[in-house]
Amino acid sequence: MAPIPDSHQDLFEKRTFAHFATLTPEGLPHVTPVWVDYDAETDRLLVNTARGRRKERNVARDPRVGASMLDPEDPYRYCSVIGEVTAMTEAGAEDHIDALAARYMGVDEYPNYDADPGPRVIVEIRPDEVVPS
Repeated sequence: MAPIPDSHQDLFEKRTFAHFATLTPEGLPHVTPVWVDYDAETDRLLVNTARGRRKERNVARDPRVGASMLDPEDPYRYCSVIGEVTAMTEAGAEDHIDALAARYMGVDEYPNYDADPGPRVIVEIRPDEVVPS
């Protein structure tokens, strides 16, 4: 396990998007931009999605993932993570997406509940390799 260095934890306080890579059933990479969060106490990256989405189905089958985040204020400063999904939980997922919506959109509640195919889920990722720059 490799923690996110203190020097890069501020990325999770900004409107930093991550490119989140999962593996398809054929073993091909599937990459999507996502809102990203970090729980420093458990050293887990957090991605919030809806049950039934392709990334959720992919990690349920194969927990190996990657994520790359660029500092929105300096695109030459980044943090890349290779890791494994250790848990997916619906507990607290709606509160979590609302908190992310506040950070990324400046609103109190996530506005796209109706567009998503299922309940919200938090994907917890253990960083095994971290490359900060």
